[in-house]
Amino acid sequence: MLDPSDRIEAGVDRLNEIIVSRPKTTVAIFLVLTAVFAGGVMLVETETEATDAFTEGLEEQQALDAIEEEFDDPFTVDDESTQLIHTGSNVLAQEELVASLRVLEQVEERSELRMSGASGPAPIVAQALDEEATTAAEQRRVVEGASQYELRETIRALGDEPGFAGIIGEDFNPEEPSASASITVVYHDVPPEFDDEDLADLQLAVQSIAEEENNDIVAFGPGIMFDEFEHVIGDSLAIVMPVVIVLMLGFLIAAYRDPIDLGLGLLSLVLTIIWTFGFLGFVGIPFDQQMIAVPVLLLAVGIDFGIHIINRYREETAQGYEPLAAMRAANGQLMIAFVIVTVTSVFGFGANVVSDLEPIQNMGIAAGIGMVFTFLIFGIFLPSLKLIVDDFREQYGVPEFNSSPIASEDSSLGRLLTYPAIVSQHAPAIFVVVILVLGGGMGVYGMGVDTTFDDEDFLPPEEEAWYVEHVPEPFAPGEYTTTQTINTLEERFDADQDSTITIYVEGPFEEDHALEALDRAGDDPPDSLAVGPGGGTDEQSIITAIHSYAEQDEEFAALVDRNDRSGNGIPDRNLDRIYDELFAASDNNAEQYLTDDRGAAQIEYVIDAEASQEEAAEDGAAFAENFHHSATATGMIVIFDAITEMIFASAIDGLVLALALSAIFLVVIYGIVERRPLLGMVNLFPIAIAVAFLIGTMRLLEMPLNAMTATILAISIGLGIAYTVHTTARFIDEYGKHGDPLEAMTTTLSGTGGALAGSMVTTSLGTGALALAITPVLGDFGILVAMSVFYSFVASVVVLPSALFLWSRYDKAERGFRDVVPGL
Repeated sequence: MLDPSDRIEAGVDRLNEIIVSRPKTTVAIFLVLTAVFAGGVMLVETETEATDAFTEGLEEQQALDAIEEEFDDPFTVDDESTQLIHTGSNVLAQEELVASLRVLEQVEERSELRMSGASGPAPIVAQALDEEATTAAEQRRVVEGASQYELRETIRALGDEPGFAGIIGEDFNPEEPSASASITVVYHDVPPEFDDEDLADLQLAVQSIAEEENNDIVAFGPGIMFDEFEHVIGDSLAIVMPVVIVLMLGFLIAAYRDPIDLGLGLLSLVLTIIWTFGFLGFVGIPFDQQMIAVPVLLLAVGIDFGIHIINRYREETAQGYEPLAAMRAANGQLMIAFVIVTVTSVFGFGANVVSDLEPIQNMGIAAGIGMVFTFLIFGIFLPSLKLIVDDFREQYGVPEFNSSPIASEDSSLGRLLTYPAIVSQHAPAIFVVVILVLGGGMGVYGMGVDTTFDDEDFLPPEEEAWYVEHVPEPFAPGEYTTTQTINTLEERFDADQDSTITIYVEGPFEEDHALEALDRAGDDPPDSLAVGPGGGTDEQSIITAIHSYAEQDEEFAALVDRNDRSGNGIPDRNLDRIYDELFAASDNNAEQYLTDDRGAAQIEYVIDAEASQEEAAEDGAAFAENFHHSATATGMIVIFDAITEMIFASAIDGLVLALALSAIFLVVIYGIVERRPLLGMVNLFPIAIAVAFLIGTMRLLEMPLNAMTATILAISIGLGIAYTVHTTARFIDEYGKHGDPLEAMTTTLSGTGGALAGSMVTTSLGTGALALAITPVLGDFGILVAMSVFYSFVASVVVLPSALFLWSRYDKAERGFRDVVPGL
């Protein structure tokens, strides 16, 4: 009976025989499968809601959704409204108010924009001057006809009303009415079947009207955000892909040096992408910004496989072998390495499925499946097609342009690549110890890398990179305003959700003790919330709304006082009547803090400006436990902190899983194939060092783990092991022939090392071109992939030789011991 090693070798021989003896049948099968997967490509849907997929299912997000649904908020943009953000030296000047009303007038005139009403400084001022001015045109005429004195006194009177002050910038001066920013909300009467694209068309039309009337007025809403998220992927790819293609083509030409072989490699890459995206379409996995990483990773591994198979085949033909024999020898040596690389890459890429974040899970699944497709196409299809093409060339006399290997022992590159082996052979143990110390130090330093999550990561920054304005048509990106608008809201309005957290409390709030319990919850706040007088909280709630209205209305103040048995200013009976009186008044904001059914309340707490996101979120969660009723801390700072923690956990869990699975597999496979299980750990050692240097470099360059880069640690395992496995496989083959580790290593580094160098340069520069993407997450990811590939290459030609030299000493000692003690 054959042992596992012999069975694997027999399986590889049978597969090689199919490739060699039936190449046309093999190619035909792959082309048919490609046609099938091409149909799936048409089914792929683009996911444009960049952050929604990350927040789905979070308790904090569910609480925020409930708040946005149940409470009125002038800064909440719902699916039926468009915000007009007006900025300038004084948006309350007569001409600026008229400009705002002209925009509203034009929107109102166009029935397809479905305007049902508007609320903003200009409409409020106009109706204060004339209550009968109900349309935008009437309001414009009222404001145009008002004197400066009338406008000034009207705005002064309105300045005391929270509903008016809340939509004016923080620099609002009511005495000499002026402000640098304001918000006007346009309400739309849209039917239920209105989808995201319909809303985007509507709000973009409003944006166009605003831009034509006044460049200082910018439209903002979910439809505009949807449109920008939808186009940012295409715009990024339009800039990046031409650069990637040019760079990769340039270096692939240098690597292959034969246009026909180059065409075979490129065709295999195209098939890999078609198969992978066809799979996505058939299983219903959407394409989002995370998914851009998938073709990048598959190109990286596919280029590596393609260069290796062609280069190794050329090495055999250069020694005088006929094509069939040369392919048998090349594939026989590479197939096991390809299998090992494929399995470990699946572990590395697929390890991201353990993430609690669905986009990262989907990316892990797609990359893992795509890696399997890469193996099939480059391990079976490409060798078969190469034999068919070479046979055609021989029959019809098509010349070969340059079929020599990339490097040899006599070439300059070959001599350079063998230098680390020559140096480390004398003291490999010291070399390994030094590398361990350096790698350990970088790993420990790198554990302090930041973790972030923000909407702006997925959109171009407010200030475009210098090269964007020089991008020619049709590659130039569109105009993006969301980031600038968000920054304006945060800078100029008291609406910065990063400076507050919200506690969502579920009632009932008609019980006598409800408000007392709500007030007692804040008696002993945590440090980040203790920003009020005497170390208390600074909050806005239904209690502050009651106090505010009581100061304005004596009858209401008397009602509150009669129902305050404890005398602390908080009513503790007849709350239902108090709420009725409060809600009936038009000049308070109670509806922002208590629902109509009295079943839920929200309390907004100011956060210490020096508190970190993590501190504020942890204090908010602990603070929520003080409430008598069910309470949840929420707000964007809390939600983003929860996602940040999940991103960091995903990065570490993915790395640990990838390392563990790869280590187990490598030990087992080398134990079976070579009867040398320790080689598995030798293979993994350089990549662990490369990952340590990568995470250390991230912290050094202040590149945080985010929604995209959190995957890079596990991915680095999958990308890096390809380099060490190819080096080790060739070393073992040469070591078995010659028995001299130095000769085996120099032959390996000058031959396989040349292919690795070509793969590294092509992949690093190609993927590094993602740095030109207009979104920060893609840029950072491209740079990190390039660094990961570079570090993996350096580890395979600098770190791995010393480890293999140490292993060879152990191997010789073990074999010698077995010779002395028979039967072991």
